[in-house]
Amino acid sequence: MSTAVLADLLPAPTLSRARVRDVALVVGGAALTGVAAQIALPVPGSPVPVTGQTFAALLVGVSLGPARALLSMLLYAVAGMAGMPWFAEASAGYGMPSFGYIIGMTVAAGVVGELARRGGDRTVLRTAGTMVTGMAVTYAIGVPYLALATGMSAGEAMAAGLVPFLIGDALKAVLAMGALPTAWRLAGRRGRG
Repeated sequence: MSTAVLADLLPAPTLSRARVRDVALVVGGAALTGVAAQIALPVPGSPVPVTGQTFAALLVGVSLGPARALLSMLLYAVAGMAGMPWFAEASAGYGMPSFGYIIGMTVAAGVVGELARRGGDRTVLRTAGTMVTGMAVTYAIGVPYLALATGMSAGEAMAAGLVPFLIGDALKAVLAMGALPTAWRLAGRRGRG
């Protein structure tokens, strides 16, 4: 069973340098997610826009591993709740009906980080399973939260907060299926060179 994630390949010869590296990765992951959230397209009939934020959160998860990814997404969520305008469409706070997706992405980042630690990002098929699992976790929290926050029925929440995003999520999974195993192959070549 593998125990490394991509971030572990970054050199850190001493404990203090490893801590600095980890802090930089946590902050960088939160910032990446905040920037990706600004790539937003409104969805007619839904208070939830299509964004790059879910993809970023899952990439943070598989790249950083469970602990760093969870800390990164917690930093993203707490800073956004405190007023940092880096949620979708430069929003902040926690009163929006889409906040459940942020909670879901935080949990999903930890889950896919653990899957990556077990080799879930090394092959195309494993990466597909890892990404689908992360998206499922995000929706499992985001959609019920949307229903509760808006008073929608479960069916309405799925129609507004799940169905319009499935094609985009499939495309994101395909991107990850190409990028992550390729990153590992390149890292293996460098390690042998």
